[in-house]
Amino acid sequence: MNPQNLLTIFQRDLKNLQKELQAYPNEAQIWQTAEGISNSAGNLTLHLVGNLNHFIGALLGNTGYVREREREFADKNIPLSVLLENLDKTAQMLAEVLPNLSPEQLAAEFTFRLLDQSWTTEGFLIHLVAHFNYHLGQINYHRRLLNQSSE
Repeated sequence: MNPQNLLTIFQRDLKNLQKELQAYPNEAQIWQTAEGISNSAGNLTLHLVGNLNHFIGALLGNTGYVREREREFADKNIPLSVLLENLDKTAQMLAEVLPNLSPEQLAAEFTFRLLDQSWTTEGFLIHLVAHFNYHLGQINYHRRLLNQSSE
């Protein structure tokens, strides 16, 4: 796997997330939930930023990022401008870390076990792309669902 290709995918998806957030008719909807939906788009965004900064920034890039996972789901009503800024900073972190990963690092066992098994760093990075897109799809659906009910 070429880390530059992975960076391109993450940067595309971070931009798509920014577009999704900006497509909400108002900032308050970013923090709303609907029946049967436990997480708002804002909380999913905080979760994605925390996830990437923890697993790629802190564990692979030694950025010093300290994750507070509980806050990703507890914090509310953070301004859209702050969410967008955090996404930009996450994109910058990825641009600094991913291209510097060597083939040996990618083939090495990742420091975190997932689904009670070991993964290579490369495999775990692929998981992170899938995880990001799962939540990006949820945010897209959340936005369309709330817009449909507010019309």
